[in-house]
Amino acid sequence: MLQDSPFILYSDGKGNIFEDTSLYSTGRSGWDALPVEPADWIELPDGGSLYELPGRKGIGIDVSTGDMRLCEKGWAVAAFIPPAHTGLYLAAYETTPGAPTLPLFCYTAAGWHNGKFFVPAVRIEQDIRQDCAGYDWDIIHNGVDRLRNAYPHNRLVRHLADNCCLTYHCPAARNFFMGRWECPVPSSPACNANCIGCISFQPQEESIPSTQDRLTFKPTAEEIVEFTVPHLEEAPFPIISFGQGCEGEPLLMWETIRESIIEIRKHTGRGSININTNGSKPAAVHALCEAGLDSIRVSTNSARAPIYEAYYRPNNYCFDDIVESLRVVRDHGGWSSINYFVFPGMTDSVDEYEALRTLIRTTGLKMIQWRNFNIDPDWYLGRLGITDTGECMGVRQLMDLIREEFPDLHFGYFNPPAERIKGKYEMDFAH
Repeated sequence: MLQDSPFILYSDGKGNIFEDTSLYSTGRSGWDALPVEPADWIELPDGGSLYELPGRKGIGIDVSTGDMRLCEKGWAVAAFIPPAHTGLYLAAYETTPGAPTLPLFCYTAAGWHNGKFFVPAVRIEQDIRQDCAGYDWDIIHNGVDRLRNAYPHNRLVRHLADNCCLTYHCPAARNFFMGRWECPVPSSPACNANCIGCISFQPQEESIPSTQDRLTFKPTAEEIVEFTVPHLEEAPFPIISFGQGCEGEPLLMWETIRESIIEIRKHTGRGSININTNGSKPAAVHALCEAGLDSIRVSTNSARAPIYEAYYRPNNYCFDDIVESLRVVRDHGGWSSINYFVFPGMTDSVDEYEALRTLIRTTGLKMIQWRNFNIDPDWYLGRLGITDTGECMGVRQLMDLIREEFPDLHFGYFNPPAERIKGKYEMDFAH
């Protein structure tokens, strides 16, 4: 544990990063730069990386005077923290006129101390399924070749290989081709939301590009069943998950998914069948639960309807529908979680905390996946028209309060396998 705050980082605009020993690093909450407690800093985890933030000057605390001031030596620097970790503060900076909008990544504060990079974050998940050290590209490439040859006419296997695994290096796709854990099952090229920060589709008039291309076809139930049954039968801690970042909304393909689930369960009862969704169609969720769906993960940037709808811009559904979908899974005895986009200064506001408590009680929620929000902070707050985020408590305190009030609610980052859901949550996962 650090006893002192790390020094601020800056970039020279040429790919080189330096520390400024005249300034301690700060963190951002909402629109505000704040001191970060030394205890909140951890060493940048393996798989993390650093970004230059062009057109932005970092805000630090003068080591001599204790006053906040800009680092004028170069551009601000932020960190990408890898899966299983949740950031406590954003990078703090002042944006200069004409600065470009940042691409769709997370921007955690970063600093330098005794020869190491540090970030304010917590490891929220013990499961190692997406730890950087666990990937072996020789095994991955062999798996790609093996499964391409095994399913030469399966468009979905080809999409997972060429698009997800080899082009975008999707962690879940890489795990699939290594024959382990959670297998992604993209199933829908269309969506019924117009998320401001959609990673697979951005209108041409927007100032940011999507980070990946969306699925362009509708898979058949036969294509889905063909490769998911062997995965469920053979993989350790197996899960198949409909709904991925490289597609639209899977509930728009619920009939195909239902047909797939029914057929899969004719062949194997092993493993867990999950859907990652916006939860927009409770009746479809009911039908999938009846067919054998085990778990649901509903993505949301907020537990408050106005904040949710301003970001998701839903078509023909509303926030109440996602709440009802979570209830439906609860009523069927399934596992329900939210994919909660953590934005320090919004997620930890007092108003959001009260709304989250209500959501947990109303839905019987089983789990919160505390995910870092991949978005330009200024752009996000500006698009939602938020000038004041209200009183905030800090992400760590928010987590502590939720844990205290809801001791049976699980925290994590990944969809749990059947063994973890039905057995020992603290033990049954990828070690």
